[in-house]
Amino acid sequence: MIHTDARPALRGALLALGAATLFGVSTPVVQRAGVGLGPFATAALLYAGAAILGALLRQPVDREARLQPTDARRIFSMACFGAVLGPVFLAWGLQHTSGTSASLMLTLEAVFTALLARGLYHESMDRRVGAAMLLLTLGGAVLIVDGHRSGTAQWTGLLAVMLATLSWGIDNSLSRGLADRDPGQVVLAKAALGSIMTGAIAWGLGEPAPHAAQAAALLAMGATGYGLSLRLYLLAQRAFGAARTGSVFAFAPFIGAVVAFGWSEGAFSWGMGLGGLLMLAGVCLHLMESHNHEHRHEALEHEHAHTHDDGHHTHHHAPMPTGLHSHRHRHEPLTHSHPHAPDLHHTHRH
Repeated sequence: MIHTDARPALRGALLALGAATLFGVSTPVVQRAGVGLGPFATAALLYAGAAILGALLRQPVDREARLQPTDARRIFSMACFGAVLGPVFLAWGLQHTSGTSASLMLTLEAVFTALLARGLYHESMDRRVGAAMLLLTLGGAVLIVDGHRSGTAQWTGLLAVMLATLSWGIDNSLSRGLADRDPGQVVLAKAALGSIMTGAIAWGLGEPAPHAAQAAALLAMGATGYGLSLRLYLLAQRAFGAARTGSVFAFAPFIGAVVAFGWSEGAFSWGMGLGGLLMLAGVCLHLMESHNHEHRHEALEHEHAHTHDDGHHTHHHAPMPTGLHSHRHRHEPLTHSHPHAPDLHHTHRH
């Protein structure tokens, strides 16, 4: 039976919102916990914490698909962009701008993610989505102009944060190709590689070592704000695609900004308020999208976690399993119409 719910992406939206909350809270916390540390040492500790959590969250082979040797290049690229360049740019930027402005600037990650998802995976983007991306971009531009008026250090710090969002946008587009794999394994592989690389660079540059409390705080933030957040993000991408996951994840900056502002991390300005309102409007507009039309599924054979109540998995077992399970299976050609999002089974062109 095909799900005909008018909101088929609700589960994906909730997963992405959970990921956004964890990451949003972590940003101002990392700014405080990383004081006195170099950006590479900070990133190494964050992703060490994420790797530990990823190891604990791995699923049995009959519930989630394993990583394959052919995934190695993609995992390495994800580690370079998402676990090295992204957090290093962010750590440096947080040391040169206010936590509130930096948190709001992170909304631009949704723009880069959506554009890359459109180009690489042909995810649908109607006029409403285009308008949402424009509002997010304008909001980021207002923040940069406002930061420039506040001084060169603020401005360069915001540019570093913007480069972090670009790095994570590339990382998000790469991770879309692994949405059918065990998210615990993906988190472990990416985070372990990122921690090793940034740790080696930090040691080579002679960055100062953290004290015990500082290391514990960053490891904890890495486990929750990066490890658990990434796991939820991957599950959200599986449910409704990279662009929409990125748009919901854009709530993370507002969560971080509220926390940072509550800690009096920087004075409020009209530029900050205007930029935040533009970004919030863009996020809300993007989430209002509805997508329903007749579409055709071509024959496909792949492996991923699935159930048999979604109208797309009609193959038989003896006996028929209940609940989520994973194995290689085949989809026969099918044409039908129902509300859908660009999940693993809806990557058709428009």
